[in-house]
Amino acid sequence: MVKIGLIGGSGLEKLNIFLNPGEINIDTPYGSPSSSFFTGTIGRCEVYILSRHGRDHTIPPSQVNNRANIAALKELGCKYIFATTACGSLREEIGRGDMVIADQFIDFTKLRINTFYDRFEPGKVVHTGMADPFSEKLRQILINGCKETGIRFHPAGTIVTIEGPRFSTRAESKMFRLLGADVINMSVAPEASLAMEAGIPYAAVALSTDYDSWKHDEEPVTWADILKVFEANVKHVTGLLVHILTNFTEDSDS
Repeated sequence: MVKIGLIGGSGLEKLNIFLNPGEINIDTPYGSPSSSFFTGTIGRCEVYILSRHGRDHTIPPSQVNNRANIAALKELGCKYIFATTACGSLREEIGRGDMVIADQFIDFTKLRINTFYDRFEPGKVVHTGMADPFSEKLRQILINGCKETGIRFHPAGTIVTIEGPRFSTRAESKMFRLLGADVINMSVAPEASLAMEAGIPYAAVALSTDYDSWKHDEEPVTWADILKVFEANVKHVTGLLVHILTNFTEDSDS
């Protein structure tokens, strides 16, 4: 069995996709993770699901203890992490309900602790390389899974992570487009950074739910809109995860 962590936003914590289901709590030197872990098996995988914002979505983005979340998955022995997130589209061609398999991020967070190395030990300076922050192996697994399940998707994209919990102004939304971002969310960049530092391959699938606030021919994004689109498409996210985990092996590369 290979141990795999799933970090989910709205909806993932409600999934019932396991054989031999269970639930465990774990603590870390960085505090408690966002939630307990739903556990079980899918195919040849032992899977641990973490609810990023808590079981009842009570933890705002700025207050998510990303260090504890990643540290807990490492302590549990997870060799890989897949994350799901709702996102806003910054490109006309990325429609509502489309999946984006991110290959780059821009970190616009301000308040997150996004490193395990907030102090250096004498003689042990650590500056982690982050040129390619998402695991190419896991990205290809997600891409092939989208193809095999017939999901509308985009095989690459730059995701900008903002602090939140507020949404962007129109000026900010337009700026992110000029910077080259394709989608926007409030979660992925700190997780990816910490997973890289922890040595755990990480990849994220982003579900486009809205057009942020850059389009003048549409109403700006609201939380109600995000939930409506996410809930209508969560079956596609679930189907993708079940498909890739059912077929996942240590030598998976396609």
